[in-house]
Amino acid sequence: MKKHLLSMALIAASVVAQAQNTPPSVPGAYGSTTVVVPPSPLKYQVVFIGGYDSVATVDNNGQPNGNALAKQWHDFIGFTKDNTPGSADLGWITINHEMVQANPKIGDGGGMTVFKIKKSGDSIQVVNQTLADGRTGKFFNVDFTPTGQTGMNCGGIQAADGRIWTAEEWFQSSNAGIFANGGGITDTSDFVIGTTSSAGFPGFNGETIKRYQNLNYVTEINPKTAKSVRKQYNWGRGGWEAGVIMSDNKTVYLGIDESPAPWVKFVANTANDFTSGNLFALKADGNWVQIPNTNIDSLDKVSELAIRRGAAMYNRVEWLAEYNGKIYFTETGRDDIGSAWQNSFNMGGTIDAHWVEAVRIRHPELAAQTDDSVKNFFLKRNFKDYYGRVNVFDPATNQVSVFIEGGPYLPVGEPGAYPTNHLSNPDGIGFMKIGQKTFMVVQEDLNGLSFGRMPAGITTPSCEAYLYDMTDPNPTIAKLKRIAVTPAGAEITGVSYIEDGDVLLINNQHPNTSNPFPNNNSFTFALSGWSNFVTSLYDEPAFDGNSFQIWPNPASRELHFNEKSDIVIRDMQGKQVKAAKNAEIIDIYDLKAGTYVVINGKGQSQKLIIQ
Repeated sequence: MKKHLLSMALIAASVVAQAQNTPPSVPGAYGSTTVVVPPSPLKYQVVFIGGYDSVATVDNNGQPNGNALAKQWHDFIGFTKDNTPGSADLGWITINHEMVQANPKIGDGGGMTVFKIKKSGDSIQVVNQTLADGRTGKFFNVDFTPTGQTGMNCGGIQAADGRIWTAEEWFQSSNAGIFANGGGITDTSDFVIGTTSSAGFPGFNGETIKRYQNLNYVTEINPKTAKSVRKQYNWGRGGWEAGVIMSDNKTVYLGIDESPAPWVKFVANTANDFTSGNLFALKADGNWVQIPNTNIDSLDKVSELAIRRGAAMYNRVEWLAEYNGKIYFTETGRDDIGSAWQNSFNMGGTIDAHWVEAVRIRHPELAAQTDDSVKNFFLKRNFKDYYGRVNVFDPATNQVSVFIEGGPYLPVGEPGAYPTNHLSNPDGIGFMKIGQKTFMVVQEDLNGLSFGRMPAGITTPSCEAYLYDMTDPNPTIAKLKRIAVTPAGAEITGVSYIEDGDVLLINNQHPNTSNPFPNNNSFTFALSGWSNFVTSLYDEPAFDGNSFQIWPNPASRELHFNEKSDIVIRDMQGKQVKAAKNAEIIDIYDLKAGTYVVINGKGQSQKLIIQ
């Protein structure tokens, strides 16, 4: 014991003079080559690996023709519950693939994979199935031949009854674009709706369109048969990202990943029948303008059509999720809104009021300026939307407001200390109910590395997923709780919480191929055991007295200090493993289990046990 205490004292003494000037190391797990998630009581499990797991496929006539390696770039995760009496299975999982490739075996363009799962102890187990078309196995490629193939399947829609739609984000304007020098859609012949395919659409059957014009729709699929059902031609053609169906089973809110993009809704004439109804776009004054949706030619560019009719403009609307009747959506941002916004404004587009709020958060010097002056400041490209935000739309008022503004804003030049809590370019969003609480899950997809979106020295991004407790009425970045970090180069996406199994499914998309297996592939992983985890996640630090203190101890996820200070953490050999300036909290996800010494700027030290 004396020898151990002496070694601690020597380590502390060696850094008294330098603690104040030690440059911050990379906090958390940025630059890691593996996914980093919280430790026990959560259980981490890789469920489905792109480029590795085999999917059962069909030929152009819908007949089984063997197997192929699953596509990569996992994005949206859908879940369709198994309500079969007596079944122990949880249900069907659908995974979107953003990767576009020519592949006659698995289908040109993008695609989806379907599989069924059940809970086995505290793990997820993929269930063997035999589909109606005769395919057998665990993983199945979704057959898009009934609707003329698909492209860059990004976000999607999961209805309460388990119906699934995929969003084809890959907006193209020519057959050459979708052909992609032979690497995309190889069939560029004209497409006849409802004639050359088995799936038609009321009011559009018999229409002949260019092959590229048959992409970029929201497309319904059947996860139980692993086949596409129909493309929502009446919702229009655009860079679709996601949507949400309201409890009336008639109203659908839709996100378009374009800059600028409108805020769109579709209202069906009959509940659960989305083949007929009206399309609208929201104006900045809170009124809806109707978008004609019965002519296939006029729907070719739904964003432009909406903006010409006065639609309010947003900066890349990504995923949507409903909570308590309101729609929360991510607006991922773009460093420079570009001249397209001025051009769209001149065409008739309007500047939404939430931009006034966002600009004033970043530029408090404009607090006394009129709303029109702030909008003009924004339109002249003085506001750089580096971080994006989470917005909330209230159908009762038709108003959009900022829920959590991304950031914190970091000016040119590396900050003195990288912030522990931040939010950069949010993309995926969803909700998970645990006990009596509901938590928002929000995920990042970095547009760049500048302005503090990554610490200095990181050349490839790591993206993060956070929780926010929706019972807290005053959201701030400081209240976000991080739950996962992707390996180098990867986006984190896909939010699907399965309450019956107490499991959250998440995707790791397009990581660096140099990462170790399986982190060099896109894959779907499961985090189980949330009921026990969230209690400890929201525990408040407890300190007593005024001397240097750390909390908790033992620790595994993050370490709190009773006062802000420059911090150095060293292992028992005296090697510095982490440092931060003016810190009140520091991430320790990436430190191995063992004993460490934590030293503050005054040379005071505490022994730390990491589990």
